[in-house]
Amino acid sequence: MASLEILPSEHPGEFIAEELEARGWSQADLAFVLGWDVSQLNRLIKGKTDVTPDSANMLGDAFDMPAEFFMNLQKQYDLGRAKKADPGVRTRASWAAVFPVREMIKRGWIEDTESSLLDVQMVRFFGKNRRDEVPFVSEAPVIAHAARKTSYSEILPGQYVWLHRVRSVAQTIDCPKYSEDALRGVLSTLRSHFIDPDDLPRIPTLLKKCGVRLVLVEQIAGSKIDGVCTWLDDQPVIGLTNRLDRIDNLCFVLRHEIEHVLRGDGREDTFAPIDDFDGNLGSGNPDLPECEKLANAAAADFCVDQAMLQSFILRKSPYISEKDVRAFAARAQIHPAIVIGQIQHKTNRHNWLRKYQTSIRAFLKEWEAVDGWDEVARVEL
Repeated sequence: MASLEILPSEHPGEFIAEELEARGWSQADLAFVLGWDVSQLNRLIKGKTDVTPDSANMLGDAFDMPAEFFMNLQKQYDLGRAKKADPGVRTRASWAAVFPVREMIKRGWIEDTESSLLDVQMVRFFGKNRRDEVPFVSEAPVIAHAARKTSYSEILPGQYVWLHRVRSVAQTIDCPKYSEDALRGVLSTLRSHFIDPDDLPRIPTLLKKCGVRLVLVEQIAGSKIDGVCTWLDDQPVIGLTNRLDRIDNLCFVLRHEIEHVLRGDGREDTFAPIDDFDGNLGSGNPDLPECEKLANAAAADFCVDQAMLQSFILRKSPYISEKDVRAFAARAQIHPAIVIGQIQHKTNRHNWLRKYQTSIRAFLKEWEAVDGWDEVARVEL
């Protein structure tokens, strides 16, 4: 009996011919066994026809061998003759299996070009020198020398991409040296800009004078991101997504990230943990790191004085009227939607007075550094 070794370039007919010789059979003998014409068998042996599932079953019975063996012979022969795959397939697959490459191309972050340049573009996008320095496609850590590695253990590839887009856009902004005193000094002015949405476009300039770059980058589809505090050469950058597109969320997230800046969170690691409302912006989570608890407390009190708000809720619950809210917002000198957002959170009534939670995207698109919603910031790779 002939060897069962499968050679990639061997047509099944060659094996059948060897098997006939080993058994001392003629083609006419095997044709008789199979119930074929000799000419039909001869075409198969000469490689002019191929093994089919039906003929594989018949050959298996004739030679007392698994039919799968003959099908595998045919498969290996076909693969050996097939056109070699474009090397770019493996390159594209290795990146696309981890990162949202198609979305990055669609949003103009990298070019839709030949695959030989994809490695170069992706490595440059992440500010690395080599592919093996990029996390998620190599063993490289997200942060090489993180002081609190557990703070970054849950970061996802899509969030990592978004973070680097924030950093790239921020590098295009000319900004004076960061001053903590100046930032603390403008907090009251910053809060006054949340009384009227028409004042929201003034916020980036206000922060930039303190040395803080403010960047708005639309989130990556499917990833929950609300904000981040990141650092470029000791210069703070605040990245926001406006994911929920509500003024109360904007106010909270912005002040949360400002607190990270004031405390220097993430300064040694290049960025603080990426924040989202289902994670470290959830003030009810007892397992939050201390820096997140402090940032949440500062953000909540910035939106509305918490003692004042708690007193109001106790006095007016469970029937807080729209008129009551507007009067309270006037006393607190803040937009009513921010008061409503805080009450919704505290009372777990998320649809209450929802009509006040209107879109603010049009106001934010006037900011200096905006990327997303059909806007593409100019960034050099």
